[in-house]
Amino acid sequence: MTDSNPLVRIEGVTKKFGDTVALDNLTLDIARGEFVTFLGPSGCGKSTTLRILGGFERPTAGRVILDDVDVTLQPPEKRHVNMVFQDYALFPHMTVRQNISFGLELKGMSKADIRLRQDEIMSFLELDGYGDRYPGQLSGGQRQRVALARALAPDPALLLLDEPLAALDAKLRGQVQQELKAIQRRTHKTFFFVTHDQEEALTMSDRIVVMNHGRVEQDGTPEELYFHPATRFVAEFIGETNLLTCEMRGQDGEAIVMDWFGQTLKGQSQGHRPRVGDTITASVRLEKLGFHAARPDHKNAVKGTVVGKTFLGSRMSVDLMIEEAQGARLRAFVDADVGQSVGSEPVWIGWDSDSMAVLRE
Repeated sequence: MTDSNPLVRIEGVTKKFGDTVALDNLTLDIARGEFVTFLGPSGCGKSTTLRILGGFERPTAGRVILDDVDVTLQPPEKRHVNMVFQDYALFPHMTVRQNISFGLELKGMSKADIRLRQDEIMSFLELDGYGDRYPGQLSGGQRQRVALARALAPDPALLLLDEPLAALDAKLRGQVQQELKAIQRRTHKTFFFVTHDQEEALTMSDRIVVMNHGRVEQDGTPEELYFHPATRFVAEFIGETNLLTCEMRGQDGEAIVMDWFGQTLKGQSQGHRPRVGDTITASVRLEKLGFHAARPDHKNAVKGTVVGKTFLGSRMSVDLMIEEAQGARLRAFVDADVGQSVGSEPVWIGWDSDSMAVLRE
């Protein structure tokens, strides 16, 4: 993704640790005020990218441009960047106010200005009344806000967040996710967020960069990556999906026409064009499959028999066997009442061609 005047420009960055390539010729722009999440499994290169942006690692090759300045060789303290670590890295012997003032003192601000900035940032993050407490006297969510306050107080151009919610329990994590996104919107700061949690990335991000083996698998909005994955890795890594192995038959306008065990289906490719006769893989998300008593007016429709159900609260996961496709299986998410009403009689399953992504392997 490009921007005419991005805040961050990563140009051909490669990072090697001995013979191991952690980043392989990474090129990426990050716009001002954007919430960008780097998502991927352990060892994919996302944390290495964050450390290079922060100045904690130097690239083997390539450049990092921050606000039109080449900072590739600059140390962390010379960059207009701040970082929130996974363990928050708060100073346990310092109060909330002292933690927040630490970076401001390093900048040489006067005591009066520091006091004003402390009051401003503590009010903004709803930390009023906690200034004299120590980190050990705070809840996990409060410590998270103090870490953010300390990082935001010096008014950095870029905030780096290294899995900062990993230590929180599930309920608190959900609350802090919403808080963190709201803070980013109110401050208009550029956030670079690293996580391996797909749901967290989908919930919080303006844009997700999916990494694998040091390279970008796909870069786009949460909706683009979820409903229109470009590769099998992205389709499987983000959420649940049905993967159908098909044979390319041709095109109908922009749609790819394919054969799936004798069933003619249509889908959309993400910029690549397979050849007639190629074996291709297509992805369709579970919630995009609809149940019908008669053949629906969809581009894609097959008849199946329910062979299993799993109750998930407000919805059900339903497994279907498609006899006309040599007993192949599909799985669908449906409302719980729909799932309960489906019995042993065959049903039609339909989905639009726009919901079916033809993948690059």
